Amino acid sequence: MNTKRRRITAFGSSRIAPDEPIFADVQQLSCRLGRAGWDGMTGGHQGMMAAFSQGIRLGGGHVRGVTLERFPTPPDNTLSEEIRANDFFERMQVMIEAADAYLVLPGGLGTLAELAMSWDLLAINVLEPRPLVLYGSMWKEIHARLHENLVMSVDHGFELMNICESHDEVLSALNAAST
Repeated sequence: MNTKRRRITAFGSSRIAPDEPIFADVQQLSCRLGRAGWDGMTGGHQGMMAAFSQGIRLGGGHVRGVTLERFPTPPDNTLSEEIRANDFFERMQVMIEAADAYLVLPGGLGTLAELAMSWDLLAINVLEPRPLVLYGSMWKEIHARLHENLVMSVDHGFELMNICESHDEVLSALNAAST
Protein backbone atom coordinates (compact mmCIF):
# COMPACT_ATOMS: atom_id res chain seq x y z
CA MET A 1 0.00 0.00 0.00
CA ASN A 2 1.33 3.44 -0.95
CA THR A 3 1.23 5.81 2.01
CA LYS A 4 3.02 8.67 0.25
CA ARG A 5 1.12 11.88 0.72
CA ARG A 6 0.24 13.85 -2.39
CA ARG A 7 1.22 17.53 -2.66
CA ILE A 8 -1.21 20.21 -3.78
CA THR A 9 -0.01 23.69 -4.70
CA ALA A 10 -2.36 26.51 -3.77
CA PHE A 11 -2.31 29.78 -5.69
CA GLY A 12 -4.19 32.77 -4.27
CA SER A 13 -4.15 36.38 -3.18
CA SER A 14 -1.80 37.60 -0.47
CA ARG A 15 -4.19 40.48 0.22
CA ILE A 16 -7.04 38.61 1.90
CA ALA A 17 -7.20 39.53 5.59
CA PRO A 18 -7.67 36.91 8.34
CA ASP A 19 -11.00 38.50 9.33
CA GLU A 20 -12.53 38.02 5.86
CA PRO A 21 -14.96 35.06 5.51
CA ILE A 22 -13.01 33.53 2.60
CA PHE A 23 -9.93 33.22 4.85
CA ALA A 24 -11.76 30.96 7.32
CA ASP A 25 -13.40 29.08 4.45
CA VAL A 26 -10.06 28.29 2.79
CA GLN A 27 -8.57 27.33 6.15
CA GLN A 28 -11.42 24.83 6.70
CA LEU A 29 -11.12 23.48 3.15
CA SER A 30 -7.39 22.96 3.44
CA CYS A 31 -7.80 21.29 6.84
CA ARG A 32 -10.03 18.74 5.11
CA LEU A 33 -7.38 18.33 2.42
CA GLY A 34 -4.73 17.67 5.06
CA ARG A 35 -6.96 15.06 6.69
CA ALA A 36 -7.53 13.48 3.27
CA GLY A 37 -3.79 12.88 2.81
CA TRP A 38 -2.67 16.02 1.02
CA ASP A 39 0.43 18.04 1.84
CA GLY A 40 0.55 21.62 0.66
CA MET A 41 2.78 24.08 -1.14
CA THR A 42 2.31 27.85 -1.37
CA GLY A 43 4.21 31.04 -1.99
CA GLY A 44 4.58 31.20 1.78
CA HIS A 45 3.13 34.60 2.54
CA GLN A 46 -0.11 36.16 3.82
CA GLY A 47 -3.70 35.99 2.67
CA MET A 48 -4.90 32.87 0.91
CA MET A 49 -1.43 31.33 1.28
CA ALA A 50 -1.56 31.70 5.07
CA ALA A 51 -5.13 30.38 5.29
CA PHE A 52 -4.20 27.36 3.17
CA SER A 53 -1.01 26.68 5.16
CA GLN A 54 -2.79 26.93 8.51
CA GLY A 55 -5.51 24.55 7.37
CA ILE A 56 -3.15 21.94 5.92
CA ARG A 57 -1.15 21.94 9.17
CA LEU A 58 -4.34 21.65 11.26
CA GLY A 59 -5.31 18.65 9.12
CA GLY A 60 -2.00 16.92 9.81
CA GLY A 61 -0.21 17.85 6.62
CA HIS A 62 3.19 19.27 5.77
CA VAL A 63 3.44 22.70 4.09
CA ARG A 64 6.29 23.76 1.86
CA GLY A 65 6.61 27.49 1.35
CA VAL A 66 8.43 28.68 -1.77
CA THR A 67 9.26 32.24 -0.79
CA LEU A 68 11.12 35.01 -2.58
CA GLU A 69 14.55 36.24 -1.53
CA ARG A 70 13.41 39.83 -2.07
CA PHE A 71 10.65 39.63 0.56
CA PRO A 72 11.01 38.67 4.21
CA THR A 73 9.11 35.60 5.32
CA PRO A 74 6.27 36.57 7.67
CA PRO A 75 7.40 35.72 11.21
CA ASP A 76 4.04 34.20 12.16
CA ASN A 77 3.96 31.70 9.26
CA THR A 78 2.87 28.08 9.70
CA LEU A 79 5.21 26.56 7.12
CA SER A 80 6.77 23.18 7.77
CA GLU A 81 9.69 24.05 5.51
CA GLU A 82 10.81 26.97 3.39
CA ILE A 83 12.55 27.10 0.04
CA ARG A 84 13.92 30.50 -0.97
CA ALA A 85 13.62 31.34 -4.67
CA ASN A 86 15.70 34.02 -6.37
CA ASP A 87 12.86 35.35 -8.51
CA PHE A 88 9.21 34.89 -9.44
CA PHE A 89 10.03 32.54 -12.32
CA GLU A 90 12.06 30.14 -10.17
CA ARG A 91 9.32 30.26 -7.53
CA MET A 92 6.60 29.49 -10.06
CA GLN A 93 8.62 26.66 -11.61
CA VAL A 94 9.06 24.91 -8.26
CA MET A 95 5.41 25.38 -7.29
CA ILE A 96 4.18 24.03 -10.64
CA GLU A 97 6.59 21.16 -11.25
CA ALA A 98 6.63 19.72 -7.70
CA ALA A 99 2.82 19.47 -7.39
CA ASP A 100 0.48 16.54 -7.84
CA ALA A 101 -2.49 18.93 -8.14
CA TYR A 102 -3.31 22.65 -8.14
CA LEU A 103 -5.88 24.57 -6.13
CA VAL A 104 -6.51 28.04 -7.52
CA LEU A 105 -8.09 30.25 -4.86
CA PRO A 106 -9.51 33.77 -5.20
CA GLY A 107 -6.76 36.12 -6.28
CA GLY A 108 -5.50 38.79 -8.61
CA LEU A 109 -2.90 39.13 -11.35
CA GLY A 110 -0.31 36.88 -9.71
CA THR A 111 -2.89 34.14 -9.23
CA LEU A 112 -4.03 34.55 -12.82
CA ALA A 113 -0.42 34.22 -14.04
CA GLU A 114 0.07 31.05 -11.97
CA LEU A 115 -3.19 29.60 -13.28
CA ALA A 116 -2.29 30.45 -16.89
CA MET A 117 1.16 28.86 -16.67
CA SER A 118 -0.08 25.68 -14.96
CA TRP A 119 -3.02 25.38 -17.32
CA ASP A 120 -0.93 25.90 -20.45
CA LEU A 121 1.72 23.36 -19.39
CA LEU A 122 -1.02 20.80 -18.71
CA ALA A 123 -2.80 21.57 -21.99
CA ILE A 124 0.28 21.12 -24.16
CA ASN A 125 1.37 17.99 -22.26
CA VAL A 126 4.61 19.43 -20.88
CA LEU A 127 3.36 18.21 -17.49
CA GLU A 128 1.85 14.82 -16.73
CA PRO A 129 -1.92 15.11 -16.18
CA ARG A 130 -2.94 16.31 -12.72
CA PRO A 131 -6.00 18.06 -11.26
CA LEU A 132 -6.46 21.78 -11.82
CA VAL A 133 -9.15 22.91 -9.38
CA LEU A 134 -10.45 26.48 -9.30
CA TYR A 135 -12.25 27.24 -6.05
CA GLY A 136 -14.78 30.03 -5.66
CA SER A 137 -17.59 31.73 -7.51
CA MET A 138 -15.29 34.26 -9.22
CA TRP A 139 -13.90 31.60 -11.54
CA LYS A 140 -17.17 30.75 -13.35
CA GLU A 141 -17.42 34.13 -15.05
CA ILE A 142 -13.70 34.31 -15.80
CA HIS A 143 -13.83 30.80 -17.27
CA ALA A 144 -16.84 31.74 -19.41
CA ARG A 145 -15.12 34.87 -20.79
CA LEU A 146 -11.92 32.99 -21.51
CA HIS A 147 -13.82 30.17 -23.21
CA GLU A 148 -15.68 32.71 -25.31
CA ASN A 149 -12.61 34.72 -26.35
CA LEU A 150 -9.37 32.71 -26.22
CA VAL A 151 -7.91 31.05 -29.27
CA MET A 152 -6.61 27.79 -27.86
CA SER A 153 -3.79 25.69 -29.31
CA VAL A 154 -5.55 22.52 -28.09
CA ASP A 155 -9.20 21.49 -28.22
CA HIS A 156 -9.29 19.95 -24.73
CA GLY A 157 -7.92 22.95 -22.80
CA PHE A 158 -11.10 23.97 -21.01
CA GLU A 159 -11.81 20.39 -19.98
CA LEU A 160 -8.71 20.48 -17.77
CA MET A 161 -10.28 22.92 -15.28
CA ASN A 162 -12.61 21.87 -12.48
CA ILE A 163 -14.51 24.83 -11.09
CA CYS A 164 -15.75 24.11 -7.58
CA GLU A 165 -17.82 26.17 -5.18
CA SER A 166 -17.91 23.80 -2.20
CA HIS A 167 -15.42 21.81 -0.17
CA ASP A 168 -17.09 18.56 -1.19
CA GLU A 169 -16.76 19.47 -4.88
CA VAL A 170 -13.02 20.14 -4.42
CA LEU A 171 -12.48 16.81 -2.64
CA SER A 172 -14.52 14.96 -5.28
CA ALA A 173 -12.55 16.56 -8.13
CA LEU A 174 -9.26 15.57 -6.49
CA ASN A 175 -10.45 12.05 -5.71
CA ALA A 176 -11.82 11.50 -9.21
CA ALA A 177 -8.50 12.48 -10.75
CA SER A 178 -6.50 10.13 -8.53
CA THR A 179 -8.58 7.02 -9.20
